[in-house]
Amino acid sequence: MSTFLELGVDKKYMEALKELNIKSPTEIQELTIPILLKKPTDFIGLAQTGTGKTAAFGLPILHHINPELGAIQTLVLSPTRELVQQIKKQLFRYTKYTEDKIFIEAVYGGEKIDKQMSNLSRTTHVVVATPGRLIDLIERGSINLKQVNTVVLDEADEMLSMGFKQDINTVLRYCAKTSKTWLFSATMPEEIRGIIKKYMTSDAERVEITKNRAVNENITHRYIKTTIKEKYNDIVGFLEGADDARGIIFCRTKAGTRNLCEQLLEDGFSVGALEGDMQQKERDKVMRAFKNQTIQVMISTDVSARGIDVQNLGFVLHHQLPEKMEYYTHRSGRTARAGKTGVSIAFIIPNEVEKIKEIQEALGIQFKEIK
Repeated sequence: MSTFLELGVDKKYMEALKELNIKSPTEIQELTIPILLKKPTDFIGLAQTGTGKTAAFGLPILHHINPELGAIQTLVLSPTRELVQQIKKQLFRYTKYTEDKIFIEAVYGGEKIDKQMSNLSRTTHVVVATPGRLIDLIERGSINLKQVNTVVLDEADEMLSMGFKQDINTVLRYCAKTSKTWLFSATMPEEIRGIIKKYMTSDAERVEITKNRAVNENITHRYIKTTIKEKYNDIVGFLEGADDARGIIFCRTKAGTRNLCEQLLEDGFSVGALEGDMQQKERDKVMRAFKNQTIQVMISTDVSARGIDVQNLGFVLHHQLPEKMEYYTHRSGRTARAGKTGVSIAFIIPNEVEKIKEIQEALGIQFKEIK
């Protein structure tokens, strides 16, 4: 295995990496960093969540910034406020011991736009943004992307599944014609192929981790046959046997998320809910409690769970199977992050056995029944 120095990462980042306990490159980092450091190129990186993609694109971004040029040189687009905040924090940490200051701003919905406009009036080299808020700021004249040389589309499949296709197209049109696009995704739905064809050169460099396997191999997949009437009791039985393990339960609907959370709270479980009708302040409060381990189990809809990156989650439970195949990849990818192991358990009613077979075939995974 290579070291970061051998991959071409500058010595000035070594102390920060050491402090962050990032000792040796992950597979995506080992294959990606040398390509992105070497030359301006369009790039496609396919790897499941939790494999270290932020450092894979983050370290090369920092190497390519000219601190003396007081313009936005890199744009990172990401689907959720939480992911945007995490990426900004991570990039900032990498620069802790560098002499040249690289200024990074995060922009996202749910915070006062005036404050973000004020921050952007200062020197900014890197902008990390959610698509909607970025377009607002461009239209108000607070962001100029004409000197951007690199656009990173992080978690591209998640952005598309959340309905950001038009916004992504709009943003890419605002960028300089000469800018390079680096696209990172766990899956490759048809819409992403469209973006690649439209905005990237045909000779774009490509790295794919665990080909034909979008789902992390450290996850064990299980299912439990139940009935609508018995499902709640079966979930309670699992949680009672889970000891101190932490995890996420996925529901298909906002109402289902709220109802399950209320039931489990009444039965004395340490749970919190994330769903689309919540105010941002309330959402942040629940996320803080989950990260601080005040809450043991999070109950969430698919969209609301975008950007949850909490280490050491032992399990993911599917109250219902997801509507879209790629959602299974994203759901299960919340556990077994950074080389850890985890379990993904679906609670299915009898007529859903066929759906389990479909998921197995499409994602190249194997389910075992818990009886």
